[in-house]
Amino acid sequence: MMWSLAGVVVLSGFFAALELPSLKGQKKERWTFWLLLILSTGLGMAYVSKLTIPNPLELIAFIFKPIGYWLHNVLPPAK
Repeated sequence: MMWSLAGVVVLSGFFAALELPSLKGQKKERWTFWLLLILSTGLGMAYVSKLTIPNPLELIAFIFKPIGYWLHNVLPPAK
């Protein structure tokens, strides 16, 4: 497992070294790149460590299910 974690970090460093020269002078794109690289590295390390990664659809369902129930009770039935 230790080698897998090291591999994720090495690959992330490789992709950073590969992409950063093309982002020179583009501040917003560079911030976005770093944010996504750190997020994907963390998810990759969690996956390699066999941690439970939550499904993003569960969060969406958690947010919108009460709204759907509320709309069902507020709006009249369709004819």
